[in-house]
Amino acid sequence: MKYQGVIFDLDGVICSTDEYHYLAWKALADRLGIPFDRERNNLLRGVSRMQSLEIILEKSEKAYSDGEKAAFAEEKNTLYRKLLSLMSPDDLSQDVKTTLNALRGAGLLLAIGSSSKNTPYILQRIGLDGFFDAAADGNCITHSKPHPEVFLKAAEMLGLAPADCLVVEDAHAGVEAAAAGGFACAAMGDAKEDARAAWHLEHFSDLIPILT
Repeated sequence: MKYQGVIFDLDGVICSTDEYHYLAWKALADRLGIPFDRERNNLLRGVSRMQSLEIILEKSEKAYSDGEKAAFAEEKNTLYRKLLSLMSPDDLSQDVKTTLNALRGAGLLLAIGSSSKNTPYILQRIGLDGFFDAAADGNCITHSKPHPEVFLKAAEMLGLAPADCLVVEDAHAGVEAAAAGGFACAAMGDAKEDARAAWHLEHFSDLIPILT
């Protein structure tokens, strides 16, 4: 077997919380009178909360202090977590469930590598709390993607070298992070055509022949 471990991004790969992110950022931007739409929202994919806020504030006519920015980020996260509470195991597709079980059955170590600080809460909501062998997330890193730290941390938690792990990503920033860390990457969704990825997935279950 070429790989011993698989590191999954969470958002857009295991489940989708994009709509909740968008609604929470949109509510904040509207309150501040800053133009924000779905096209602009695409710039926030795979980016940390504070970096996302900076992208939104670029369109503001006002300058804000670090304290105000911290309060805005907290306001967005509070609303986002309220929306996340609507999630349930029904938000996990059959394709993802079947594939994860197949990979686990093949003896692969499975990890999450996500910039989101809400990773533990999301995993709990969708019924995957305790399923993964490791979870590196926004709570244990100082650099978000495209820096490779989160994937390097996940590999370290699995006790594996980057060369022994496959990263699964749906954002260009994530594919870039995988490449920077020395990981092969399988890309799907928005990043499916990214030339830096070794595999381009139509469906999540396409991982099964690659990994087993």
